Parts: sequence; C-alpha cells; structure tokens
Amino acid sequence: MVALVVLYAVFSTSPAKNTSSSGTSYDVGSPGIGKTAPAFTLAASTGKQVSLSDYRGKNVLLYFQEGLTCQPCWDQMTSLEKYAAKVKTAGIDDIVSITTDPADLITRKTKDMGLTTPVLSDPGLKVSQQYGANQYGMMGTSRDGHSFLLVGPDGTIRWRADYGGAPDYTMYVPVDKLLADLKAGVKP
Repeated sequence: MVALVVLYAVFSTSPAKNTSSSGTSYDVGSPGIGKTAPAFTLAASTGKQVSLSDYRGKNVLLYFQEGLTCQPCWDQMTSLEKYAAKVKTAGIDDIVSITTDPADLITRKTKDMGLTTPVLSDPGLKVSQQYGANQYGMMGTSRDGHSFLLVGPDGTIRWRADYGGAPDYTMYVPVDKLLADLKAGVKP
C-alpha cells in the first residue's frame, strides 16, 4: 500500500505538458524561463572540473540525462554531435551533459563512444535537485530524466524542456524536433 501511495505522489505532481508544433510533449519544470541558472562546479568526463561560469557569455545547452544505463540518452548525445552544425545554427554555442553516474565511469563511456561533449558527474544529485531535473525520469527522483535547459550568455534560463516525465517517459528526441521546440519556446 505504501508503494502505491509513493507511486501516486511521484506521478501525480508533474506540471502541465506543453505540446510543440513538432508534436513533442514536454514539461517545463523549475527553475524556469527567465530565472537565473543555479551555479555549479562538477567533475567532468574530460578529467577536469567544469563550472557553469565557464560558459558565461555563451548560450549553453544543459542536458540532464539518466546516464550509463540509458542507451537512448547516449544516442541523444551522439545525434547532437552528429548534427553539430544545426545545433550551432540554432544559436547554441556549447552543450554540457549532467548525470548522476561516477566521473570515472562516464569518462570511460564517452571515450568508448568517441563523444566529445563534456559529461558531468553529479552523484549526490545536488545540482540535479537545484534544477529539478530529477523529477522527470523513469527511476523516480533518484536519477535525472531527459531535461534540456538553454542558459543564455547572462546566466538566465532562456528555454527549458523536460521530456522524460510521466506518462510518456521520452528518452530520445530527434534533433530536428528538439531544435524546433527550442526555436518555438526560446525567450530573448
């Protein structure tokens, strides 16, 4: 009975869905558009510490993902790198991914896959909770979902889409759809 109550609480509290012109449904969590993006510094797959402040003056797309056990999440990163020119044309200067997996394991995964996008390790969920990204996954609040936030040059959130929430649990969004959603929802 307790498990049913917990499941109900988790799945009944998500915000309203937005449906874009591309047909993709997504939530917009908190902090939302127009809010200052919470600062962070995390260990990265590059072997360095990466801070949000490293991207000041640029449009950076934060991609919160479930991590090592979510192949669609890694396929998403592969697609974003494959279509880097389209991503740049959409006004995105850099992409940073964040997961709760340990840095050494995500370093190995990115090297094995030949990915260059920095993947940051947030094993304690501190950053994920500040961004509310752990509210949209298939694993409840213990992992991130499939959330994207565009942080502008001034550190303000210009767009947010949380695709991984109930009941759809979307773990992969084609790049063209993602960029169409961004274009339709980005705030100057």
